[in-house]
Amino acid sequence: MGSGGGWNVPTKSLSALLKDQAIQQQKENERAINDYLKSLLSELNNRDTEQVQRHLNTLQRAIEKEVDGTVDLLFGGSISKHTYAQGLSDVDMLVRINNSDLANAKPQDVLDYFVNQIKNRLPKTEVKKGDLAVTVKFRSGYEVQLLPSIKTATGYKIAKPSINEWSNVIKPKKFAEKLSKVNQSNGGKVIPMIKLFKSINDQFPKKNRLSGYHIESLAIEAFKNNQTFPKTVKEAIQKFCLHSRSAVLSPIKDSTGQSLHVDDYLGGKDSISRKRISINFRILEKKINNASSINEWKDILGK
Repeated sequence: MGSGGGWNVPTKSLSALLKDQAIQQQKENERAINDYLKSLLSELNNRDTEQVQRHLNTLQRAIEKEVDGTVDLLFGGSISKHTYAQGLSDVDMLVRINNSDLANAKPQDVLDYFVNQIKNRLPKTEVKKGDLAVTVKFRSGYEVQLLPSIKTATGYKIAKPSINEWSNVIKPKKFAEKLSKVNQSNGGKVIPMIKLFKSINDQFPKKNRLSGYHIESLAIEAFKNNQTFPKTVKEAIQKFCLHSRSAVLSPIKDSTGQSLHVDDYLGGKDSISRKRISINFRILEKKINNASSINEWKDILGK
């Protein structure tokens, strides 16, 4: 053996090298998962605005045809809050009735009028009357929900659930502004998280699904005083599930004025429905925390 020879003694033990390799693999998996979630968000954001506008113009002309005064269509729901997800969200429209023949009518009479006018104009299109709104399902795949509202001296009112009366004055902009503020203060990760969670929520059995408004309200509560901001949308989903598993047990006050609580459909505090959904959140949280591959995330998202 020459004087220049010798053995290269590793500076790290085998266990340390294996640990470094595992950490590196975990980082690569995280990058792959986050890239996949970003690509999925692009699909959920793919809304054909021109097609939607054509549908809305048709509906507005149908509704206005037999009334005096004006009828305005205002984007509401997920679009106004930027949480719309293609294939998961309806196009929600607030139909503002201003000084027309409908202004003194009962909510159910207004809904009946909407149904008749739309069916007359679009006889081959599916039109369904609900408790609060009329849903129109176009052959293009888009569903438009028309929620009637009447103008009063202090603002607009919508129908009350299960009662043929108008609500208190609603303030949908107040909620949208609150959600936007929370999203901005968390690096823009909250609204993308809501869109992805809607995809997850859509995989649950119907009895375990949350309304879009409830999901958005839980997100505000989860992130409004957040001290550790999520670096990725994946981290935001994990934070949301951790918060919601306990938060869902109690009603959330409705800041828009539409009802007393945003989640009245689940009953009172610690109801059986709330406990069932809380358990569902715990199971989901565990699945998300253990998901280390794209295939596992596809399973969670139903892809």
